[in-house]
Order: sequence, then C-alpha cells, then structure tokens
Amino acid sequence: MRNLELALLIFACALNAVAVVLVQFGALGHLDLTLVFLGAVLSALVVALHIVMRFVAREADPFLLPIATLLNGLGIAMIYRIDIADGHDGWDSAAVRQIAWSAIAILSAIAVMLVIRNHRVLFRYTYIAGFVAVVLLLLPLLPGLGKEINGARVWIGIGDVLTFQPGEIAKIALAVFFAGYLVRNRDSLSMVGHRFLGMRFPRARDLGPLLVVWALSMSVIVFQRDLGTALLYFGMFLVMLYVATGRLSWVLLGLSMFLGGAFVASRTLDYVNGRFNNWLDAFNPAVYGADGGSYQLVQGLFGLAHGGLIGTGLGQGRPDLTPVPQSDYIIASLGEELGLAGLFAIFALYLLYVSRGFRVGFAGQDDFGKLLGVGLSFVIALQCFIVIGGVTRVIPLTGLTTPFLAAGGSSLIANWIITAILLRLSDTVRNQPRLVVD
Repeated sequence: MRNLELALLIFACALNAVAVVLVQFGALGHLDLTLVFLGAVLSALVVALHIVMRFVAREADPFLLPIATLLNGLGIAMIYRIDIADGHDGWDSAAVRQIAWSAIAILSAIAVMLVIRNHRVLFRYTYIAGFVAVVLLLLPLLPGLGKEINGARVWIGIGDVLTFQPGEIAKIALAVFFAGYLVRNRDSLSMVGHRFLGMRFPRARDLGPLLVVWALSMSVIVFQRDLGTALLYFGMFLVMLYVATGRLSWVLLGLSMFLGGAFVASRTLDYVNGRFNNWLDAFNPAVYGADGGSYQLVQGLFGLAHGGLIGTGLGQGRPDLTPVPQSDYIIASLGEELGLAGLFAIFALYLLYVSRGFRVGFAGQDDFGKLLGVGLSFVIALQCFIVIGGVTRVIPLTGLTTPFLAAGGSSLIANWIITAILLRLSDTVRNQPRLVVD
C-alpha cells in the first residue's frame, strides 16, 4: 500500500515540475530553475511525510497524499504564472509565499501524524474543541487584531506582516465538536419526535443544537460579512446530523432555516444583497460597472470561455485580466489555460479525494470516527461546490478559497491537517477492533 503511494507521489511531483516548466516556457520563453528547486524542496517534504507514515500509519489510504500533493503543486504553478503576468517574479512573489506556506502546512500534517496516534483521542476533547472553535471565530471581531479584507472581517493580522484566517482552523475544531456531541446525544436526536407527512420531526426541546449552529452561522453573515463560511459551517453540521440520526427531517428543517435566514439577510444587509444582485443580473451594465459589482464574475466567465475545450496552454492565457485571479478565481485561471478538459481532470481529483474520505469514514467501526471522517470530507466537497459554483454563476459568489489550489496560508494549513486526520482515520479503522463510545 505504501509502495503504491510512493509511486503516485513521484508521479504527482513530476507533473507539478512539468507544470512549472511549461509556465516558464509559455510565459517567459526560457527555463528558470529557481522555482523548480523550491518545488523540489516541497517534494522532499511530502516524501518525508510518506516515510513517517511507513512507521506510524502503515495501513493509511494510499491516494489522499498524492492527490493533495498534485493539487497543491498545480495551484503553485498557476499562482507563479499570474505572478509573471503581473511582473512580480522573484523572491517576494505570491508563488514563493505559497511554497513557504505549503512547507509549513506539510510540516503541520507531519506533526499531526506523529502526535495523534489514534483518532479516538480527539473524542476526549469534544467540548474543548467547541470552545476553541468559538474563540477562533471571535478573534477577527477583536479591535486591533481583526482585519477587514475585501469587505469580509474574517482575518487577524499583525500589522502588514502576517495575516491569518482563523475560521479555516475553526472548521476542523467544529468537526471534532460536532462528531463528539452527536455521538453522545444521537439517541435523543434520532428516536424521539412526532410523525408528519411520513417523516419523524424532532421535538421542540431537541432543536437546541440546530438553533445554536444556525445562530452561529447567521452571526458570521452579519458580523463578519462572510456568506460562504456560514454556509460551510451549517452545511457540515447538517450532513453530520443526518449521518448520525438518519432522519431527513433534520436536513429539511436546517435548509429551511438557512435559506430563510439568507433571504432575510439579502433584503436587509447591503453586502448580501450585492452578492445576489451580481449573481442574478451579472451582465447588466449598471451592475457590471458598479463599485463591488459583477466585473470580477463576468471577467472570470470570459476567461473560462476563452479557454474552451483544451485551453490556451500554460503560460499563454490572460488570467491577470480577472481581479484576484490567484485566490478567489484560480479556477477561472486554470480553466482558461487548461480548458474544460483540464478542469474536469481537477474536478476528478477532488471527487476521488472526497470519495476516499467518505470511504474512510463509513469504513470506521466507531461512530465518532465515522462522523469525523464524513464531516471533514464533506467540508472539502462543499467548499469546492461553493467556490466553483460561484465562479461559474451557479450560486452567488462568496469569498472562500479553492482547497489546495488557491493562494492562502491558513487554507493550506487547514486542508493539509484535514488530510493528515483522514490518513490517521484510514489507518486506525483498519487496525483496531470495534469500540462503542459511551
């Protein structure tokens, strides 16, 4: 199993190196070995993680690590290409920063693998994880520490030197808390209630957890002005609640509450109303040319159209014409230069990653591991849907980042930690007997 993983890792690292070289020849016309060397350092780190797993997680899933490596490397290649277009080539470029954050993220994954030898240990810290998640969500609201970027107050920073999005780590803590809480309270949430239209709906007294998470999500929309993060948290809770109870009524109630709250927010909050207007009337000249209007959305659609089926080729498109192409719109940038075929290949990688994560979760013999695996995998799936759906105008655009691909250190660290936890889950569920958690 580990030999298969090593072979796939070598293939992924080789593809990443080829992508960087193609960007250089396409955009510069010559080869610069600096970024190739830095990419080799990252390849050495992922191989180090592979070696660690040979000692501490021999039965871990062999596909998760190569997929994460390939997606991370493709993101770096595209960020590097955008740097060249913007004239930011050099040590102070976004690509170099992304490589530095990737190294920190991979080291974080190694630390998780070494520290957490059994995922069931996390069950002991259910309520501590919930407290940590709340603290992380409140940090951006503190005066002097929180920073507002592009209209959303989800960042903390020390001057202009370092910015970090604590909500990315909070989603992991929330997944641990939700899994532990639902295991402890599953019986009361799944067995008691009143039947209506063929479904068993919960009692009013059992709606407390759903109301609390709904209120938390609405507060993120109101105070942090971040619709995407609110949807991410609430969606993760609903899916984990459904897996724990098997009751579709919880999902229907939750969706009704969130859609109702989002509708009210769209009518009362200028930020949310603007997002909906940009989505519904993107090609209206008044909306297109307005401050904070649909210019970015429309430019991204034009970029995707320009790429066509097979793309312009790495280094030969114009992704820099779209605002913030290295983070919010990296999918549009990749779609322009790799085409629809390249995007489908990337989507297939995400699909395989999520399916392996679900497989890990449902193969678990304890309820906590099952919920944790499904919750973390669904976070990646839902985040991809929110981002890609926004870029392609399927749903309103939000400010979330594409997992592993987009520029952003906090997102990279969180996603590599999720990968490490899923790897640990996949190892322990194969090696340990059934354990019923009380």
